[in-house]
Amino acid sequence: MKRMAEAVLTVKNLNKSFGRKQVLHKISFSCQSGRIVGLVGANGAGKTTIMKAVLSLTSSTGEVTIDGQKSTFDHHPVLDEVGALIEYPSIYPFMTGRDHLKLFAIGRNKASEIDDVITALNMGNYIDTKARSYSLGMKQKLGVAMAFLNNPKFVILDEPMNGLDPQATKELRDLIIAKRDEGVGFLISSHILSELQKLAEDLIIIDHGKIVQETTMDALLKSNNHFVTVTTTDDVKAKQVLADAGYKLVGDEEVKIQTSSDDDVANILKTLNDNQLPVTDVQHEDEDLEGSVLKLLDPEDQEQGEKSC
Repeated sequence: MKRMAEAVLTVKNLNKSFGRKQVLHKISFSCQSGRIVGLVGANGAGKTTIMKAVLSLTSSTGEVTIDGQKSTFDHHPVLDEVGALIEYPSIYPFMTGRDHLKLFAIGRNKASEIDDVITALNMGNYIDTKARSYSLGMKQKLGVAMAFLNNPKFVILDEPMNGLDPQATKELRDLIIAKRDEGVGFLISSHILSELQKLAEDLIIIDHGKIVQETTMDALLKSNNHFVTVTTTDDVKAKQVLADAGYKLVGDEEVKIQTSSDDDVANILKTLNDNQLPVTDVQHEDEDLEGSVLKLLDPEDQEQGEKSC
């Protein structure tokens, strides 16, 4: 039996208000060493505020424990063990990328660590030029590189793929996975859910400053809807036949049916065959992370969308 990893971050009853408006409501969760936790929610749901509160960049009430040590807004030495990129990286335009890394690196092997992160993120061809000439993606990679310096035990990344091209995104993904395999814990927010689906093992889904579900990626995807799209010799008639037989059709153009098991597919094909509607093609499709999150965050709209199909 696999041993449960220790919690590198524990958050209990985190509350935050801006004036009279409460934006975080009793947020409680934990992140384990060697695990990647995805923080998911709509814009304004509170993702960045949670991360800032954990990093003592904004005051809050509640309890934050990192690597077994309590961290507060006024006393947080344990944050030296945490790497972070929040919103946009702070870049000094007249310093080179390497100078930025030297500024933040500590320890005896800092030169070696700097070279390692430059290589991992493929920054060698511009790292010694001044940052004022950097593109958005180059600045983003520099911010990510600074977060990975000094061998942090825990890394917090807020929208780390912003501005990155596909190759740079893959390089970052590979680096995150490599560090996870070394035992580093991660808390990552991203609006690019297709990328987060490739990384996160655990999920915290928030809406209006409250946790609506805490689960694993596997469990959420297994609970998803499954769809089958069939092509027949008469799709208009096929839709009518399947609707009359009680199947849930989705979409306006294709013959797309929401199913729950392999038996459903066999029965669909039999129903069409019995009505002299030969099937020329069958396509299977599983709902992805985006569909799951949208369903959780706006179930009423989801139901209305299904009823209108």
